[in-house]
Amino acid sequence: MRETPTGTPVGVDDPYEHAGVCDHLTSDGRCRFALDRAGDDPEFAAARRAVDYDCVAADEDCEFRDCPHYRSTTDGRECVRCGLESVRMAHDGSRPLLEEHHLSYGESASTRGRSVGTAGDDGGNSDGSPSHEITVALCRWCHAKIHNSFARIDDDVEPDAEAFAAREERRSKEQTEFGFATARERRDADDS
Repeated sequence: MRETPTGTPVGVDDPYEHAGVCDHLTSDGRCRFALDRAGDDPEFAAARRAVDYDCVAADEDCEFRDCPHYRSTTDGRECVRCGLESVRMAHDGSRPLLEEHHLSYGESASTRGRSVGTAGDDGGNSDGSPSHEITVALCRWCHAKIHNSFARIDDDVEPDAEAFAAREERRSKEQTEFGFATARERRDADDS
């Protein structure tokens, strides 16, 4: 199983099995990285410009993982392991129910700010590890289980009872905020 740079498990053998389309892919199939950040990797941008900025994966012999700038990050709407949906409270400092979980880290601290560069045929570093940032959303409870044990992303599990309780507490709070009360009713409630 793959591990984080600190040695804890990430819950998958191959991060690319859980990765989606590239974050840089536009709706018309072009590479946003080459369009917007050409100065970060001029050679890559020139190669994309030569083919009208088509995504690397548009070539029938290539996949997203073949691109040195591939990145697939989560939308954070539900836990990929147990299915718990996100309920976010505006203007509330409470901890979110869902967290971003890295299956693969695109850059180490030593390469941050530079192009990751030489991805091999498998989209990885010279040591065989993936060089692309790939994240999924996990609830706090699944996140802890994956990092603290041998739990896997693709385990067929139900949300923890604590997770259900936290979600329902937020939903009930959200429902009370939808109710309308006049200023007089709120003042009377505060006086009692």
